[in-house]
Amino acid sequence: MSLALPRSDDGRPVAAARAGRSSFYFAMRILGREQRDAMFEIYAFCRQVDDIADSEAAREWRLARLEQWREAIEALYAGSVPDELAGLSRAIERFSLAKADFLAILDGMRMDAAEDIRAPDLERLDLYCDRVASAVGRLSVRVFGMEERHGRALAHHLGRALQLTNILRDLDEDAAVGRLYLPREALVSVGIDATDPQVVLSHPALGDACAHVVERARGHFIRSENIMRLCPRRTVRAPRIMAAAYRLMLEDLAARGWRAPRRRVRVNRPRLLWIALRHAFA
Repeated sequence: MSLALPRSDDGRPVAAARAGRSSFYFAMRILGREQRDAMFEIYAFCRQVDDIADSEAAREWRLARLEQWREAIEALYAGSVPDELAGLSRAIERFSLAKADFLAILDGMRMDAAEDIRAPDLERLDLYCDRVASAVGRLSVRVFGMEERHGRALAHHLGRALQLTNILRDLDEDAAVGRLYLPREALVSVGIDATDPQVVLSHPALGDACAHVVERARGHFIRSENIMRLCPRRTVRAPRIMAAAYRLMLEDLAARGWRAPRRRVRVNRPRLLWIALRHAFA
């Protein structure tokens, strides 16, 4: 199995096609060609390592594959660029992407590959969110051309807002593979002492625990919006689309509630298109 990022006939990462109906895709389509290509390279890397972490293969295999990717990233930054990673290398050079952020993403994937996370405490959950989401944000804001201080602050808060929303959206999907990302403090505060995903998801107080996470995500969305107001509009058009789509999803989840059976919540294509158009020309 190669460490290459699979590509279509036109040379673009195949992973870009997988994003075709997502808020990420709509946000990236408004960028200039160089920025868009760089973002698809970042996305392809994230999809590749996420697929490894979520694989049904033995943990030893998953950890070994992630370690190979760590070695590949180290090699890229040392100037050894294989043809199959030339696109990622160009993005790194063009936008001065930090090696530490790629390695942080791999650390987050390693957390999933090493064990099934179940009711982590808030400190561990925050570390996980930083690695799998905010680190991606730190790469992205460089591509968007944001000023360093505001860019890092936005990556911190928006990354966490998006990941907490994902956690709430994917409760059942994660439970099916033995994972539960709801923070232990939220569970204990409403009288849930269990950490078994199926037990927690069938508990009558699940909604109260999820409400804690909803409020936490809302707080990060508010901070993200406050940061983006301080920035030139051209640099925050893409993150505004992501924030608007995910905030809508969060509120749809809260309105739906948490009682089983829980229907899958998505932001449909017409709503995504409206959000993209609204922010593309703002």
